Amino acid sequence: MKRMGCCEEAGNKKQASKAGQWKKIGLTAGLLSVMIGAAGCQMKNYEKIELSGIQEQEKETGGDEGTEETEKAASASGSETLDAQCSPVNAEITKETAPSMEERDEVVYVDATDLNVRTEPRKNAEVVAKLNRGAELQRTGYSKEWSKVVYEGKEYYISSQFLTTQKPAEETAAAVSTAGSLSGEVGLNPEWKYADFSKINSGKAVLYRAEGNNRKGKVVCVNAGHGTKGGSSVKTQCHPDGTPKVTGGSTAAGAVTATAISSGMAFADGTPEPKVTLAVAKVLKDKLLARGFDVLMIRESDDVQLDNIARTVLANNLADCHIAIHYDSTSSDKGAFYMSVPDVASYRNMEPVASHWKEHHALGDSLIAGLKGVGVKLFSDGKMAMDLTQTSYSTVPSVDIEVGDKASDYSASSLDKLGNGLADGVELFFGN
Repeated sequence: MKRMGCCEEAGNKKQASKAGQWKKIGLTAGLLSVMIGAAGCQMKNYEKIELSGIQEQEKETGGDEGTEETEKAASASGSETLDAQCSPVNAEITKETAPSMEERDEVVYVDATDLNVRTEPRKNAEVVAKLNRGAELQRTGYSKEWSKVVYEGKEYYISSQFLTTQKPAEETAAAVSTAGSLSGEVGLNPEWKYADFSKINSGKAVLYRAEGNNRKGKVVCVNAGHGTKGGSSVKTQCHPDGTPKVTGGSTAAGAVTATAISSGMAFADGTPEPKVTLAVAKVLKDKLLARGFDVLMIRESDDVQLDNIARTVLANNLADCHIAIHYDSTSSDKGAFYMSVPDVASYRNMEPVASHWKEHHALGDSLIAGLKGVGVKLFSDGKMAMDLTQTSYSTVPSVDIEVGDKASDYSASSLDKLGNGLADGVELFFGN
């Protein structure tokens, strides 16, 4: 049964393209973490935390665990790779092939990382160069989707979304050397509580540590929804005690197993949801680190083999709270909301829900307050009751937050606003 407007999951993925403000640089025997300061934030050095003695479970992966998520278009998983990384969004939202353009004669600047310069105004046209933030160009033509620019004496095309008439603030990168070749990566320990309920768990999350005098000593798990190939073909147990679901969703009420992790929906322009949730997660990571919070990144690439239960158990054992980022499957630009714990006695009395559901609500309310504070549109009162696998296994404050739906804007400025609002919400939660 398809759920109207909610998604659950705690999906993830492995290896991100280039985080516009973070890069891992390989050095001989070690890894460097590169942090590029987010706009408006003071530059700091960040490093991955080395984790020794963490046991990793080595089993074959079969499917994926996505419980109560809105059923998202299965076609999304086959969508094209996005072109530009900005803030660090990988997005070039156009399928226009022959746009009519206004004549322009103006200087513009690139506001992205690795932005493609193409021979024609269409996706998948030949790429002649990649430009980074601050590159100056002469624009001679403009449409909503594409701009004609002069680059090295010739006219080419660039996605208009990533050009600005105001020069972006300069950014610097600082690298901090770490001690081991796999410093900061962590897998699922089979000895952890509830770990044996996971079916897909060969992937690794990455733990980052903030540096500086403002370090909070708190770890925030940032979980980019979806992003586990093959996950939709596997089932996992909805509740640790084996009882059935008490609400509907992508899995009907009364079911005892659900999708291990769904593939997600596709936005109106065809962009797959996992691409955008990952972009939001990267922006949030940068902002949290700049504010002194350590960050457990569940997914940093298009695919990470960790199902919803594995992601939740990692957060339970390594983080102080768990934020799973999703977009709803509706098409009305309904606004942001979080999945609250259903007011059903049997569910609220089941452990670990019984001991933690009030914390989940407190975290969700704080995140919604943060989003509201920066002007993000909200749906209804900012919450919707849903029996989720993530909630059912969480032992730390944990929410699935839907930051929009398939009609929502996910431009660099929108993602930056979401990142600021969510980071404000995290500070509000721990401040309280």
